[in-house]
Amino acid sequence: MPPFLVLDGLDKSFGGTPVLRGLSLGVSQGEVVALLGPSGSGKTTALRLIAGFETPDRGAIRVGGEDVTSLPPERRRFGMVFQHYALFPHLDIAENVAFGLDARLGREEIARRVAAALALVDLPGYERRRVGEISGGQQQRVALARALAPEPRVLLLDEPLSNLDPSLRERTRRELRRAIERVGITTVLVTHEQDEAFHLGDRVAVLHGGRLHQVGSPEELYEQPATRFVAGFVGRASGVVGTLEPDGTVLLGGKGGPVQWRGTRAPELDGAAPGSAVELVVRPESLALQPPGTPGALTGRVTERRYAGTGTYYLVLLDAGEVEVLAGASAARPDDEVAVAPTDRGPAPRIFRWQNSGLSASVPVARSLR
Repeated sequence: MPPFLVLDGLDKSFGGTPVLRGLSLGVSQGEVVALLGPSGSGKTTALRLIAGFETPDRGAIRVGGEDVTSLPPERRRFGMVFQHYALFPHLDIAENVAFGLDARLGREEIARRVAAALALVDLPGYERRRVGEISGGQQQRVALARALAPEPRVLLLDEPLSNLDPSLRERTRRELRRAIERVGITTVLVTHEQDEAFHLGDRVAVLHGGRLHQVGSPEELYEQPATRFVAGFVGRASGVVGTLEPDGTVLLGGKGGPVQWRGTRAPELDGAAPGSAVELVVRPESLALQPPGTPGALTGRVTERRYAGTGTYYLVLLDAGEVEVLAGASAARPDDEVAVAPTDRGPAPRIFRWQNSGLSASVPVARSLR
């Protein structure tokens, strides 16, 4: 089936500065898509274009086959939950939820919709409470109920959990996901938090510099990043520079080398010739600490050890940088000499074109990304 919500080649500039460049994205009916990216990536501008608060310089927005590009926000039938919930403290919960409903619906229909919306977010019986009498997570759900009460075609969420403390954010995230699933509404979420995007989104669209880098499931983004930016922004990773071999492996030098490590090629490497300078990007759980001199491993020195509950992160200094390794029970300490080798435990390393043209590919380089 064709996508229910379509963004078709959206461009947007402010004061001559491009903010979005050719954004094209389709969202299926009932699907939740998270727009993920750092500050300034264009994700909030994209949401404002969808909502109708801004007009694109070029491109179109369609919903259910209808072109809504030039429609004002009130005629698009979209519901929106803002970063700051914009609840009215002088009104009770029912009055807040009913605020956006057309009075012409009549009292009985308004009361029915308010009750139904509160039931969807697990707040039945809260109609007469005041905003100051409920928790931050409950306020977030009231804002969601207000957005759902008009029975919108599309739900838009703008950093909906950013005002909550970490423990409350985790619980509210689960409640929000259950509410969205219960309604089955097409949803677009904007966030800079990877955990939030992965938890709430059926698919995640990664933006950077106004461009869409990749759209896919959380597993696809983490295990098969399409660009170097996605590899570094989604999760933790380290990059090591080497030379692409004819058999697709990467030749790495340094103490304990030369060694050949195997990875999967990113799309940008289609047609890359053997001998090209490439960067092998590796997740911490895909590396293992080994005794110095282990075949197929590079030797370095532990510079930092950080316990993280489910494991311990080690920064290991190789010839010209550091890689991050996630290990379980290991006796390695700072200043210990260790060897590092890839394992089958995590995602396969990903190979990208090396972007620093001023560095010789024969020089082994590693750098920590996060």
